[in-house]
Amino acid sequence: MARTTWRSILKVFPTIILVVDILIRIGAVVTVPRNRRPSSAMAWLLAIFISPIPGSLLYVLLGSSRLPKDRRDKQREVNAFILDAAGPFDSAETTITEPAWFGSLVHLNRTLGAMPLIAGNTATLLPDYEASIRAMTDAVASATQYVHVEFYILGRDDTTSAFFDALKSAHERGVTVRVLYDHWATMRNPRGRSTRAWLRESGIPFEEMLPFRPWQGNWRRPDLRNHRKIVVVDGHIAFTGSQNMIDASYNKRGNIRRGLKWKDLMVRLEGPAALGLDALFVTDWYSETGDIVETDDSRALPSVSPDSIECQVVPSGPGFDGENNLRLFNALVYGAQERLIIASPYFVPDDSMLYAITTAAERGVDVQLFACAVADQYVVYHAQRSYYETLLRSGVRIFLYQEPTVLHSKHFTVDNDVAVVGSSNMDMRSFSLNFEVSLMVRSASFVEQLRDIEDGYREKSREITLEQWISRPAVAQALDTVARLTAAVQ
Repeated sequence: MARTTWRSILKVFPTIILVVDILIRIGAVVTVPRNRRPSSAMAWLLAIFISPIPGSLLYVLLGSSRLPKDRRDKQREVNAFILDAAGPFDSAETTITEPAWFGSLVHLNRTLGAMPLIAGNTATLLPDYEASIRAMTDAVASATQYVHVEFYILGRDDTTSAFFDALKSAHERGVTVRVLYDHWATMRNPRGRSTRAWLRESGIPFEEMLPFRPWQGNWRRPDLRNHRKIVVVDGHIAFTGSQNMIDASYNKRGNIRRGLKWKDLMVRLEGPAALGLDALFVTDWYSETGDIVETDDSRALPSVSPDSIECQVVPSGPGFDGENNLRLFNALVYGAQERLIIASPYFVPDDSMLYAITTAAERGVDVQLFACAVADQYVVYHAQRSYYETLLRSGVRIFLYQEPTVLHSKHFTVDNDVAVVGSSNMDMRSFSLNFEVSLMVRSASFVEQLRDIEDGYREKSREITLEQWISRPAVAQALDTVARLTAAVQ
């Protein structure tokens, strides 16, 4: 009897598989494209149609970038608080006359990210890796009230030990110190676990951002990351940019063996705009702990100075309804009239960004892209190379920074007036999956300083031509194409 039952099951098993296969394909066509960019939808559909069961399981695990409802609710609460607290600064956008499009961009950022444009700031660019760490260390050493630290990767090693010692000293003298780091990115680093142990031993309050612990009821897409880099001291000094708090080799054997060193750009910001970065830290602290941080920021009110610059902090990530950084970058590209220079180590744009950049080049804007000649992330490296032919054909100039340095800086300069420096790459991961922070600055002097840094990049880069690029080996072209497809699966 039992043998007859198993035979019957085996007879209908192919039919069951066929029915499941058809249902998966129909369900994918109905559900996958919903509220998703076409390139991503097509990549997911292709993966599911090639291998329906594994592909659909992967989609269930990675197909949604939405945070749990409680995290989204917390984000909205803090946004409302920032909107109310920053109300007096909103008049700034009505006084902007140059460039003509800038006022509407400020309004866009304010609507999406809840941060105002604030005058009365000074900014110092820090393009040297170890000098940047020293500047942050000195700022922490001068703290009298509080220090807020947030990094994607946080590692205590020979290069960063002075910074950690300054944190411990501040904590011991009664300064309130709070530390955030991305759980996955830090714990998978060779110095991650020892750093966590050191923080515990030192008694410094810290939290791990976006830990993936479904067994505790915290279910979400596991590869969402908090990619921000922020240090705030006493509410009026702040740092942000592309650099992690780790040795320039990231302490990885493969990097050390290949001689890879990261080159980054940080900004030391002094003035009321530091409150925008602090508000972002407070948002992330609240999201991880449920605790609202209250600080006395009375010393950080705007001042009037002919040398001051206007800054706007633009947060982005899955906690927001829109892709704030993508909208900002597109608006900047369309606003450019003369020159647009972009530095991004991982350049995998969506269709809207690709059209914006190529259109800018074709309407006569001098568009230049600085990227890496060396790979530290194999798939992303090949995916970004798949866009170079289209860019070159439109007139974009592409410069690859010399090996073995990984040019990790992330910034824009638009004409002679506007710049953006931050943590966000120009790729679909940064647009949709990572929590990022961008600092938009309106200042001719700031842009001039950033252009000097870009000139230094150009001296250490090789420019590629269309003829050279289309003649590269067929195997490399095939790898680039396949990687481009996988990069679209977001």
